[in-house]
Amino acid sequence: MEPLNLGVLAGLTPPDVEVVLYDDRMEAIPYDEPTDLVALTVETYTARRAYEIADEYRRRGVKVIMGGFQPTLLPEEAARHADSVFMGDAEPLWGQVIEDARAGRLAPLYSARPGVAQQGGVMARRDIFRGKGYLPVSLMQFSRGCRFTCDFCAVSKYFDRSHHVRDIRDVVREIEQLERRFVFFVDDNIASNREALKELCRALIPLRINWVSQASIDITKDLELMDLMMKSGCLGHVIGFESINRDNLLNARKSPNLSGFSGYRKEIAILRDYGMQTWAAFTLGYDHETRDTIRETVEFALENRFTFAAFNILMPYPKTPLYERLKAEGRLLYDGVWWLHPEYRFNHAAFVPRLMEPDELTEACHEARTRFNSIPSLVRRFMDLKTNMRTLRRMMGYWRYTPLFRREVFKKHGMRFGLGRARR
Repeated sequence: MEPLNLGVLAGLTPPDVEVVLYDDRMEAIPYDEPTDLVALTVETYTARRAYEIADEYRRRGVKVIMGGFQPTLLPEEAARHADSVFMGDAEPLWGQVIEDARAGRLAPLYSARPGVAQQGGVMARRDIFRGKGYLPVSLMQFSRGCRFTCDFCAVSKYFDRSHHVRDIRDVVREIEQLERRFVFFVDDNIASNREALKELCRALIPLRINWVSQASIDITKDLELMDLMMKSGCLGHVIGFESINRDNLLNARKSPNLSGFSGYRKEIAILRDYGMQTWAAFTLGYDHETRDTIRETVEFALENRFTFAAFNILMPYPKTPLYERLKAEGRLLYDGVWWLHPEYRFNHAAFVPRLMEPDELTEACHEARTRFNSIPSLVRRFMDLKTNMRTLRRMMGYWRYTPLFRREVFKKHGMRFGLGRARR
């Protein structure tokens, strides 16, 4: 999908500064093309490759600044590969970065607190995405952060349980400028403030768009909100079910899932009644996980005919409570720095589970993805009159995106991070 964060960064940049986007996922980077400053947005999964790119530019004498989740959580690591590190959200200080770069006095560190997205009515520059081959969906952001404190979540660490809501008038204005009528709100949890989401839905109704986002399962406790989401064109959400085992949910400190927990039966019934095409996200590898519980999770996902389901291995992101606990217990693999280790591969366990071997967890998760994304599963899940067959738009969306997701699942399994050996 389009990298919205880089579009926002371009929108924050003064108009007299030439901005060019290169996406390493989509195209070769022309390292020898003249440039004054390279800005890299870095997540934990992309850190190793980002450091390789930064090193290539710095060998050519080009200044590099890094920002995003990973440099915010581990600035000392990013600083080994950058002339400048930006911690926190770009909006408050990006203008200063540009002026400092113009004057040749780029600071080694900029630090801004996380806050409201695109403050001051800044619009993302979407012209930089043209011709790249991205999926036909426009990314948008209404809020940032989440009020919950899940044990594994880097979002909670980055935002320190805070949740920041953007001015709805700016959101509407930006949507009105879009060429597409299908929007993905990339909010960490768009339902963290339900009253704010209701106001957004009321504003979206006249725009006649379709949209999806990420939300916690407790949206089903508010039927007024469910009704407004449906009327505003919501097709469904990525929802973190995490586990169907109460002990594992306690382990994860997933509070919205634990309230009145009874196996999600009532919540799923409500989602289906409102026609929500749910992307169920499961995280596998908690302390009560076994091969049998993973098989039960797959059965649960198949039985409920979720439009999508992700079976993710529990990952110890740096600085999270989960990471610190596993480190204290001596259970981290790859010297505790899996995201840079040359032997680590995507979708492999990076720690020693309590009741399984690491390779056993990796294999069980791959089996779960394989079974859920089989061709017979795709056909059977499609045949749900309440969700995937509810309207022609939903049917077309199902067959447009589920095969893409299926290919990505198998394409990425076992993928290495980076192209060479990253320095640690």
